[in-house]
Amino acid sequence: MNHPNIENLLADMTLKEKAGQLRQKLYGFSSYEIKDGKVIPAESFKEDVNAYGGMGFLYGLFRSDPWSGKDHKSGLKGKLTPQAYNAIQHYVMENTRLGIPVMVTCEAPHGNQMLDGFVMPVNLSVGATFDPELLRVGTKIAGSQLKASGSQVALMSMLDILRDPRWGRSEECYSEDPYLASRMAEAAVMGMNSAGVMCCSKHFAAQGQTTGGVNASAASIGERELREIHLPAAGAAVKAGCGAIMAAYNEIDGIPCHANPFLLKDILRGEMGFDGLVMADGVALDRLLDICDTYAEAAALALKAGVDVGLWDKTFDYIEDAVKAEPELEKLVDRAVLRVLRAKEKAGLFEKPFIEENDKYAQIAYSGEAVDISTRMAEESVVLLENDGILPLKVTGKILLAGPALDDVYRMLGDYTPYMDREKCASILDGIRDNISEDKLFIWDGKSEVPEGVELAILALGGSSSRFKGANFDTNGAALEGSDGDMECGEGMDLASLELSESQKKLVNALADKNIPIVSIVVAGRPYIVKEIKEKSNALLYAFYPGPLGGRAIGDIIFGKVSPSGLLPVSLPRSVGQLPVYYNHRISYEAMKYSDEPDQKPLYSFGYGLSYTDFEYSDVKVAREDGLKVTCKVTNKRKMDADDVLLLYVSRKPAGAVPRVKELAGFARVYVPAGKSIDVSIKCEEASEKLKKVSLACGRGTIEDFTF
Repeated sequence: MNHPNIENLLADMTLKEKAGQLRQKLYGFSSYEIKDGKVIPAESFKEDVNAYGGMGFLYGLFRSDPWSGKDHKSGLKGKLTPQAYNAIQHYVMENTRLGIPVMVTCEAPHGNQMLDGFVMPVNLSVGATFDPELLRVGTKIAGSQLKASGSQVALMSMLDILRDPRWGRSEECYSEDPYLASRMAEAAVMGMNSAGVMCCSKHFAAQGQTTGGVNASAASIGERELREIHLPAAGAAVKAGCGAIMAAYNEIDGIPCHANPFLLKDILRGEMGFDGLVMADGVALDRLLDICDTYAEAAALALKAGVDVGLWDKTFDYIEDAVKAEPELEKLVDRAVLRVLRAKEKAGLFEKPFIEENDKYAQIAYSGEAVDISTRMAEESVVLLENDGILPLKVTGKILLAGPALDDVYRMLGDYTPYMDREKCASILDGIRDNISEDKLFIWDGKSEVPEGVELAILALGGSSSRFKGANFDTNGAALEGSDGDMECGEGMDLASLELSESQKKLVNALADKNIPIVSIVVAGRPYIVKEIKEKSNALLYAFYPGPLGGRAIGDIIFGKVSPSGLLPVSLPRSVGQLPVYYNHRISYEAMKYSDEPDQKPLYSFGYGLSYTDFEYSDVKVAREDGLKVTCKVTNKRKMDADDVLLLYVSRKPAGAVPRVKELAGFARVYVPAGKSIDVSIKCEEASEKLKKVSLACGRGTIEDFTF
């Protein structure tokens, strides 16, 4: 059905039909049934459509994971996927008065959470690459798959800044740094837009500024901290063209983000110029009952604050009651509905609401380009923290292998991950086997005697966001305390301690006691306390969940096919009591001293990372023209091709507020062939008269400082 005039369509709608367009009530994965090889709408779906004369959005139609209960046997796969989309769309359009198509939203925080979905490393891993262009290409691949499967909206984590690693959702952040996060958010939006899919950027705002690392807790910050640290990524996403913004669960100065007109209207729409949809997070509107007496009052509060679309909540079921109590609210309802209709029009739903029923979407995830991008992301993300020369490995004797992350692919993937085909993934063990014969490997259970002749040990340690060994879930899909299995990271898994498990420490200690050289790999979704591991390892690699092909990348790095080039996107603390330890603190923090901690610095700071190659830097110059431009020559002194990452930091002059020690203002990832030199240029658009110092650095430390 073609609707050439959106305003006329709005004028023809009843209040109930308008309310229906602002609801996103159902779990899409429960909205269909498969009978005799055909997909049909579930009765609950039909009832919801009929009750409101239509449906604005359907969340998670294709979602696959233990919470949805959809796996390779029960979920949508092959031609059933587009068939399900068409069946849903047909019912909505053919059984409502106006026949307005429904928009389908899909979780895509690091790829697509659907069977045969294209999955990338988690955001924190992508941040370690310092490679926005690679992310743009990867996100375009994910978007093309969503487009082919029928999804119009991708829900993408990109706005949260990691300021407390105890937070279970640390893996969803690109960095502790707002500049790096902004460049990544910008790239992700551009990639998704180029595929013709609307990006819903989340979460707005300051959700990473938790209280004690607890999810959805208060952000105890002032407006300056909000603007300097937590808003730049949102501004970058808006400028790049994101079509929707998801409000955050947390509160700022006692005001929930979903009820904060200063945040959603004055800043987002007024200052940033955002003209898209503001979507609520899952059941977040119902939490407004903390400050309201009824659902109708909560609905009115959210509409006045600037929320357009709900998610799973009861609150927007009461829009009609809210308007009856306060008739002027219908103007806000009309404004929100108009935004929804325009989004549907822009997505082409009125012109082409149905898709071809084939399995081309699934082939996208396994194409040569997709495999290459996922592998390159993993290779570029692995951070080498310590190396006494043992890496890259050149062994003649037996290698002992142990650790919980050795052969568990779900430990490599992070939260918001679908069920995967094991043969399409590579564990660390797979990556090692690709590089050395099986007869040289001994897999140790940590209990039996270590065999004679072991030349060295490779330990695969770390945490897990895997829901696949059992978990209990909240109404919004977050894992609950007391879940079974290995999950101790991801949404709902906030920690008071950042120590690795005692069983992992015992592995390290047992081998160290036998003077066996140790290569430790920490696979994780957040910073852990790895001081003890560092002290007893000859080499230490840190891999933020590197994705389905991360094991291949790690194997190739260990054996020298690839030189490590990842840099830490977040600082690693020495202890929990030392938090916060982010690098870009204000200079007043330097007065903080702990009498029981002789070294006040992080164990490893943001931007740190080693290489197998020696780089030499020369002809470092600063030019002041339209801001600042720093140039230098980078020479690869060894016989191995490698990538290097250069970082440009600035220190600002005091200007009425205590300045930060330093702040990232630019970076460049460069490929330098063995024995060759290349010229590098990094530009900072900030006026030089505001700056006190400019520093050029690499993963090993400062290259040169310039003081003004």
